[in-house]
Amino acid sequence: MSSFEDRLMTSLSADDEAFLKELEDDVGLFQQMGMTFSGPLRYWTAFAFVISFAIFVLSLWAGYNMLQAESLKLVVLWGALFGWASLGVGMIKIWFWMRMNHLNVLRELKRIELRMVKNA
Repeated sequence: MSSFEDRLMTSLSADDEAFLKELEDDVGLFQQMGMTFSGPLRYWTAFAFVISFAIFVLSLWAGYNMLQAESLKLVVLWGALFGWASLGVGMIKIWFWMRMNHLNVLRELKRIELRMVKNA
């Protein structure tokens, strides 16, 4: 093994306990959600949040009208709108959670990078 790999292995074994303690102090869910509204995609995140809320309201409205409809045709049409709106909310939420995961991975990579610089 090279000297770099030797130094990396010794520093990792010496830092195991500190790393585990650092993982316990990780940020919470609401802090992670707040961090998505910063950085270069903050406007897209805010836009997706507003659109998600609007589509959710549309979904509630369609569900209410579906329950109040008198003919089978209207029930099916309102039900289809309710289903598509619910699917749209779900897809935006998946994008939002993927964004949170992306930021978590970047934060972990930054931690690793700082450790390698510190130990080099």
